[in-house]
Amino acid sequence: MTPPTFINVTNRTTTENPEDDSVVSNDFSTTMGALILGLVFLLGVPGNFFIVWSILARIRRRSVTTILILNLACADGFLMILTIFFIIYLAMQTWIFGNTMCKGMFYLCNANMYASIFLITLMSVHRLVAVVFPRRLSSIASKKIVRRVIVAMWILVGVISIPSLVFRDVRDDTDERGKIRLVCAPNHTLPTHVRFQYAFETVTGFILPYAIIITSYVLILRRLRQTKFQRKVRSEKLILAIVVMFGAFWLPYHVVNMIQVAAEWYEIGSSTREVLEHISKSSRAVTSALAFISSCANPVLYTFAGKSYIKQNGFAFMAKLFEGISEQTGNKKSRSMGKDTVGTSIVDSSTGCNSVQNGR
Repeated sequence: MTPPTFINVTNRTTTENPEDDSVVSNDFSTTMGALILGLVFLLGVPGNFFIVWSILARIRRRSVTTILILNLACADGFLMILTIFFIIYLAMQTWIFGNTMCKGMFYLCNANMYASIFLITLMSVHRLVAVVFPRRLSSIASKKIVRRVIVAMWILVGVISIPSLVFRDVRDDTDERGKIRLVCAPNHTLPTHVRFQYAFETVTGFILPYAIIITSYVLILRRLRQTKFQRKVRSEKLILAIVVMFGAFWLPYHVVNMIQVAAEWYEIGSSTREVLEHISKSSRAVTSALAFISSCANPVLYTFAGKSYIKQNGFAFMAKLFEGISEQTGNKKSRSMGKDTVGTSIVDSSTGCNSVQNGR
């Protein structure tokens, strides 16, 4: 994931690296960017670590869903801490942290993108098993197996984020006023590098996970329609809202990736290439900002989902919400007590768990 870089696209000769246009060079844009990331930092850091505290300090028996939420909150909270470096980058309009930090920061941001999407995908698959195959839940989705899956996921995330280490460097750049600055920017030397990195990122970080999420919820909706429970329509709308929200945060970012890949198939200097490059460079800041904002959205969504607990439980309301999810997803007996009870369990579990997933 590329942190938001608010840019002023200038005309360059075709002999220069076209990616040099991605440097921060506009005072107004970088100031706005720093303010947006500052707001994200103030909301995201305390919000996500409040979730972590609620789970670790307030919940003794943690369900599979709670374990996934904990990992997601840790990933998002850590990303929010990193925003302070990019706020300084935007404010100073030069990279002062060195080449190692340049590579490392973007590697960690990319890893967060994969981790967040994969964790949300695991939540969707777990809901699928809980709703469609409830009798197999204990064997397929036990805590022991889920922990192993999560460890394997983090290893996979570390491996597939390596391109962001390779294709990123600090270099000198001269802005339109002749001022020399240091920029942490892509270092693609061949068109195939651009095509590989951004196409790989979009396919593995969006298309495949999102296809699994969509498939999972289609099967869940089919199961809900079979229950004949009067509140199933409400649950269906909630599930569809989760899917739409996830796409709204991430689809624009990956569309820009594909536009950048498409530009590399045209000859340098062609009008089509120039148009596509202009679109990708001018849109990258906004779409990257949306991706960052998505990491601070979960605490807000959890608060709305658990607002009925706030007056009664105070700061423990988040833990109460997660305990409710644990009870609803872990009660096998309730799944076998008839259609009405099954419908209630599905609706309540979907409401609790899906309010959790509305981040990315």
